Amino acid sequence: MAPRANWKGFLRLSLVTCPIALFPATSESEKISFNQINKKTGHRIRYLKVDAETGDEVPNEDIIKGYKVDTDSYLEVTKDELENIALESTRTIEIDEFVPRTEIDDLYLVRPYYIVPDGKVGHDAYAVIRETIRSLDKVAIARVVLTNREHIIALEARDKGLMGMLLRYPYEVRDASEYFDDIQDVKITKDMLDLARHIVEQKSGHFEPAKFEDHYEAALSDLLAKKQKGVTLPAAKKPVPSNVVNLMDALRASIGQKGKAAPSSGKRAKAPAKKAAKSKKSA
Repeated sequence: MAPRANWKGFLRLSLVTCPIALFPATSESEKISFNQINKKTGHRIRYLKVDAETGDEVPNEDIIKGYKVDTDSYLEVTKDELENIALESTRTIEIDEFVPRTEIDDLYLVRPYYIVPDGKVGHDAYAVIRETIRSLDKVAIARVVLTNREHIIALEARDKGLMGMLLRYPYEVRDASEYFDDIQDVKITKDMLDLARHIVEQKSGHFEPAKFEDHYEAALSDLLAKKQKGVTLPAAKKPVPSNVVNLMDALRASIGQKGKAAPSSGKRAKAPAKKAAKSKKSA
């Protein structure tokens, strides 16, 4: 079954307009999911909406939204009040400006969408907008109303189509200094860096998503297949903790150079004093 569009409307660059549809570019529907069931009966668990104080079930018509202002105090907000301030969906993605992609911090990226022409008309206008964005090597910044909220969306050319990336507002991005300021400043020796770089060189490659394997998902599939066949499942083996406690030892062990000097030191190891003395005596 073809995916269903999340949004339909128009894309506009000045006076150039075309009908479009937005489709989620990612999906987790293929992942294994579970339901909660009653262990004794095997029946699925159903959740009820109950009053936190009385424990009585509350019908949907008596449930409204509330904004917590204190431990036990809420501002009641009705559906009509929310609808009064809801942004009217203009059904138009209006391009406001163009910016370099490199200037958008990854912290602002939320969710990707594929943007395609809707119907048989408008392909020419769509192509003009797409190729304009591509030729500038920039992304188009626009606004779109989804579920009564306005979102910022960045549009960029992708193959024959356009990809739209929802962006966060500044107030949604936490200040990194709140988390990083307490990280200690430590001095890294050249030998440590040389060893670490050597590890990186050994592991360097190209980004190939097809090589990625979801080991947990594979283990879940295997578990379910065995349970369906009635296979007895062995006890899981606990990982043995590593005995490496020294950073240099850990780096050397990572590249199979345990006990050896850093690759770039360029110095030959001196012979142990006892061996040197013994050689001199025998001579």
